Amino acid sequence: MKRLKKHTKLLIILAAAALLAGATIYLFPPAPRVPPETEFTLMDGSKVTLQSLRGRPVLVSFWATTCPPCVEELPDLIQLYRDLRPQGFELIAVAMPYDPPLQVQDFVQRHNVPYPIAIDVQGKVTSAFGGVPYVPTAFIIAPNGKTELTYTGRLDMAKARRIISRYLKDPGA
Repeated sequence: MKRLKKHTKLLIILAAAALLAGATIYLFPPAPRVPPETEFTLMDGSKVTLQSLRGRPVLVSFWATTCPPCVEELPDLIQLYRDLRPQGFELIAVAMPYDPPLQVQDFVQRHNVPYPIAIDVQGKVTSAFGGVPYVPTAFIIAPNGKTELTYTGRLDMAKARRIISRYLKDPGA
């Protein structure tokens, strides 16, 4: 009987550890060391690459017009962009492939979104970033091109600001 209790406790501990490991991977997927070289097609038809943005911190934000957390974090992203852009920060928001371009354009105009919006109709950008199964998902990319943070869910703005600020130019310089 005593031996059975020990085995039961061990099985419970192992099951809990497996669940915790699975939840950790699900909630905090590992960030790619270097994001793939990606070309973004912006709403105005122009193109920008991650390579062209090297030398400054970049936030790539995947979102959808029908995603409540994406809409909720929009004012924070706009403020982040306005505050940090003059110091060298860049933000590119990528509309998910299932979002109709005209709906995205209308949404961006209605909400006066000041940062570049990429349209990913063919899903090439989302595929390049690992499929991006959930929105919002954000990637903070350091000036050297390496991913500093991958975040799924409404972005922790304080954490994002701390990471981005390490790479910004001194506004008084």
